[in-house]
Amino acid sequence: MKRLKKSDDGVRSGGVFTRRSLLVGLGQTAIMAGLGTRLYQLQVSDASRYRRLAEQNRIDIQMFVPTRGRILDRNGEVLAGNQEIRRLVIIPDLTNDLAHTLKLLGRIISLPQDRQRLLLRRAAKQNRRIPLLISTGLSWEETAKVNVLMPELSGVQTESGYERIYPMGADFGHLTGYVGAIERFEIDDDAALRLPGVRIGKAGVERAFNDALRGRGGHIKVEIDAKGHILRSLDKTDSIAGGDVKLSIDTRLQRRAMHRLRKEKRASVVAMDIHSGQIMIMASNPAYDPQLISSGISRDNWNKLLTEPGDPLNNRSIRGQYPPGSTFKMVTAMAALEAGVIDEVERIPCYGRYTHGGHTFKCWKSSGHRRVRLHDALRVSCDVYFYEIARRLGINALSAMARRLGFGQTFDCGLLEQKPGLIPDEDWKISRFNRGWLEGETILAGIGQGYVLATPLQLAVMAARIASGREVTPTIVKPEKPENVQLANSLGVNEKHLELVRKGMFAAVNEGGGTGSNAQLPFSEVLVAGKTGTSQISRKSSYRSNWNLKWEDRDHGLFVSYFPFKAPRYAVAAIVEHGGSGGKSAAPLARDIMTDLVALDPINRENSGPEPAPEDGQLAARRPT
Repeated sequence: MKRLKKSDDGVRSGGVFTRRSLLVGLGQTAIMAGLGTRLYQLQVSDASRYRRLAEQNRIDIQMFVPTRGRILDRNGEVLAGNQEIRRLVIIPDLTNDLAHTLKLLGRIISLPQDRQRLLLRRAAKQNRRIPLLISTGLSWEETAKVNVLMPELSGVQTESGYERIYPMGADFGHLTGYVGAIERFEIDDDAALRLPGVRIGKAGVERAFNDALRGRGGHIKVEIDAKGHILRSLDKTDSIAGGDVKLSIDTRLQRRAMHRLRKEKRASVVAMDIHSGQIMIMASNPAYDPQLISSGISRDNWNKLLTEPGDPLNNRSIRGQYPPGSTFKMVTAMAALEAGVIDEVERIPCYGRYTHGGHTFKCWKSSGHRRVRLHDALRVSCDVYFYEIARRLGINALSAMARRLGFGQTFDCGLLEQKPGLIPDEDWKISRFNRGWLEGETILAGIGQGYVLATPLQLAVMAARIASGREVTPTIVKPEKPENVQLANSLGVNEKHLELVRKGMFAAVNEGGGTGSNAQLPFSEVLVAGKTGTSQISRKSSYRSNWNLKWEDRDHGLFVSYFPFKAPRYAVAAIVEHGGSGGKSAAPLARDIMTDLVALDPINRENSGPEPAPEDGQLAARRPT
């Protein structure tokens, strides 16, 4: 009995041992299976991923910023270019203590405490492998000091870079625009845009043609050690430099125009080739020097620039919206002739005022012009004549002709900041004010007042379209092959009606009593067709002379023109803010601009070959060939 009992205990102990062995074996098997699975995942399934991570620790990719393309005038003169500079950058991922490294740098170059704190904040927000720009424009002495101490400055590098320069200064500020630091939403798939110091176009041509000017970044793959030191180069892709943009602007004409505009407080002028639409002059005063912004401007100076009374950042040629005044009367005349509500022989009485709907609308000449026909109405700028034909015409027909002649729109001409002005009609009034259109508003629109607004560029386009009879579209870029420039489509209006308006514009400048006589050129062979405009902005000028008013209460002076009259080549529009009468302020301004155009005549000179440009003192004495 006792042996059997012992035997039972032995069987029981053996069974427990066998179960434990089985559990341990299963556990070991599971662990080995897990290890094997993990090893398979690391060495087979995820091999490519970890290979890339290993390569990233061994290989560094350094990006190259492409050289930005130049902006040139029509003759190849540089308006915006590049100047080589030395820069200092630091890669936070390659430095053990960024704050300490910056402190060491502060003993070598000018690096104030607030600048160091700003760099530390930027490093905390961005990828640590992206370089931080510490300083630009290092002198050779500073560069040498940094290079000597480079072993102690982990992650610090000196490199060559480029700074944008604008040799023409404020004369071309509005046209070229400027470059500035890139914003996050402006970054695309080009990794070079993430590099420190990269600049993109922020205004003017720099902004409009940014994609063409900026080029494409390159890169180089290098093998590095654990401390970030370069061991060898592995692969290189060269950057693609940006392309040059050649403008239609003539530097000599532009600079002369800006010199003339500085005699006025605020003014603008646009001159364009009637056939190709190329803009030869686009000047606006006050202006700004883009170099002051592109090289880095303090917040205080930027705010000062934004709040200056003259608003120098505003390109009045394309953003200034003014009531066109009597320069709009050509639109009213064309619309009325096309609609058949007036002809060249009908005379309309003017006794200095026009009454309609219980309201009295005054003519600029209080004694009136007696009975006038279209030709004389344009010559002496009779308001009453155009009140009447505008009333007969109606606002919708008037607005349609205005748009046909270039108003109420922007142009695809390489300038993005354009404003469209305003050409009202019945639908606009309802959508804007939820009120119906009034006939008295049509009367005011007929002389370019009321809701009507236009830019100097639109006024120049109107003059070009009337002179040519075609849908001339402005452009700021010079065509690569000028001989291939095609004529614009026809306006689709009666040539006889165009000729009547042209003769009225000719009379305004060249016949007795014409309001634009101050625009006559000193060349008897070159005759100008034009039209003055006086844009009222305050009721005070209705009762008092402009010269007895404060400057800001005076009317704007405008003038539009084209020349030569028999073979039109150039169209010019000028505006002098608060200049009073257009005949006394804007017409002389346009005359001076046209005198330069005749003397230099870039289009004809390009067609016939180069000749020496006249000196300033010779301009008045020159005669066209």
